[in-house]
Amino acid sequence: MAVSIELTKEYGYVVLVLVAYAFLNFWMSFQVGKARKKYKVFYPTMYAIESENKDAKLFNCVQRGHQNSLEMMPLFFVMLLLGGLQHPTIAAGLGVLYVVARFFYFKGYATGVPDNRLKIGGLNFLAVIGLIICTASFGINLVIRETL
Repeated sequence: MAVSIELTKEYGYVVLVLVAYAFLNFWMSFQVGKARKKYKVFYPTMYAIESENKDAKLFNCVQRGHQNSLEMMPLFFVMLLLGGLQHPTIAAGLGVLYVVARFFYFKGYATGVPDNRLKIGGLNFLAVIGLIICTASFGINLVIRETL
């Protein structure tokens, strides 16, 4: 049995959150580029080596802030888009929390003190858990509809 999905106008908020994260990702990329110039870490080197660069930790913290955001991006995108199909306003709200928290996660990491990433940035994990719950709810409801 097929299930059809009708997108509500509220799903537009989900899409806009996705666009906001794309802009945040571009901004983080530019910050890494600026750090490359400032700390003299040239392509294709991904991470600076402390024995070769006195500013290695500072650069690596900027790089890790962006890299970790890239590592989490597929999970965030899928959970946002799927969970938003059934719970568009909740998913969009959690998505906004995630985007804002990821900004602070990056800014905190970029200070060179990795623990600073979790002060406000740690809220991104709460947002992801909420999105996983929204997506699980969507999946469960699909299965229940199929069995009825």
